[in-house]
Amino acid sequence: MATSLVSQSGTLQKYFSLDQKGSIIAEYIWIDSDGGTRSKSRTLPEKEYKPEELPTWNFDGSSTSQAPGDNSDVYLKPVAVFADPIRLGKNILVLAECWDADGTPNKYNYRHETAKLMEAHAAHEPWFGLEQEYTLLDLNDRPFGWPQNGFPAPQGPYYCGVGAGKVVQRDIVEAHYRACLYAGIKISGTNAEVMPAQWEFQVGPCVGIEMGDHLWMARFLLHRIAEDFGVKVSVHPKPIPGDWNGAGLHSNFSTKEMREDGGMKAIEAAIAKLSTRHKEHIAVYGEDNEKRLTGRHETGAIDQFSYGVANRGASIRIPRECAAKGSGYFEDRRPASNADPYQITGIIMETCFGPV
Repeated sequence: MATSLVSQSGTLQKYFSLDQKGSIIAEYIWIDSDGGTRSKSRTLPEKEYKPEELPTWNFDGSSTSQAPGDNSDVYLKPVAVFADPIRLGKNILVLAECWDADGTPNKYNYRHETAKLMEAHAAHEPWFGLEQEYTLLDLNDRPFGWPQNGFPAPQGPYYCGVGAGKVVQRDIVEAHYRACLYAGIKISGTNAEVMPAQWEFQVGPCVGIEMGDHLWMARFLLHRIAEDFGVKVSVHPKPIPGDWNGAGLHSNFSTKEMREDGGMKAIEAAIAKLSTRHKEHIAVYGEDNEKRLTGRHETGAIDQFSYGVANRGASIRIPRECAAKGSGYFEDRRPASNADPYQITGIIMETCFGPV
């Protein structure tokens, strides 16, 4: 049986409130070879830290499939700092890039190249927003709220639903929302999705590389908070078989030119470029995405590129209000929920503005 966050925090509160004697705890967080997050803690002198002021650290990459056993040290270079909503006080969360001993980015470090693209094309003032869908599972990998044998009623009452029998585990969702706000993550909303136990949160708008940093930290906190409840988080696009929408990581994208009067021309020009590199985008838009992009359930077919105004069955959707106003942004609906946000935002920039 899962232990509630309330009972755990009540038992441990006397420890959480102890004086740390001039020290803080920095939780270093990185992305592993499977697209998950890992973390470990270290003690630092109490002060306000910028990423460049934090020490480089290391971990055993052979234990995370990020390095061979005979050359296992992988270095952690801090790139972003957030307030820690778990430990509170002046403790911090540190997002770090992974680097190999020879001074090159680790093969699973997708942030480094994307950061260069964002810097090279910064004059376009790229804004991103990502919509992260996920499913909450018990320790037997069964979605919460589902019958022990069989499936729940067809989708319909669950999307943005309220009430028992329609939504489950709202306490985790609420805890995560507040934790993100405390941390300084640019979380912009949340809602129940079309399948029981499936939820979504949105992060953004963020400028440039900040998008990937904030989305990864929000993912870390979701897993960390669900851990306290004895709940697993799945970002697999189809965590359970059945006639359900697959989970996505929809990407909203806008540039200075798109937001100006007459920006629809810039939007259409970008979409035209995206249409020429559909296969390249699909290649980095998440594993098992073919199980989701079937052309059904408000998805485009994985082997076809399409776009349209207010069309959730297209690869690219132009919101109706943007089409009416003649400026704004577009939504790339192709990325799966397990895709890497650095790869998503990086290839969009590369396709629209060219490589570095």
